[in-house]
Amino acid sequence: MPSPSSPTVTPAEHQVLHHLLQGLNNRSIASALVLSPRTVENHISRLLAKTGCQSRTQLLLWAQVER
Repeated sequence: MPSPSSPTVTPAEHQVLHHLLQGLNNRSIASALVLSPRTVENHISRLLAKTGCQSRTQLLLWAQVER
């Protein structure tokens, strides 16, 4: 379950999260942000670790609450 405290999200992680909320996959996010897909994966992994989420779906739900 996600942590109740609000973690610090970097600007780059915030951009990735914004695109995730738009329903984009890693490859599409990478293309939109001019990053490699691996970099996008790393940002998502860090977001999962920071928030305590276990999946992308849980991360998206967390992001909706944090808005």
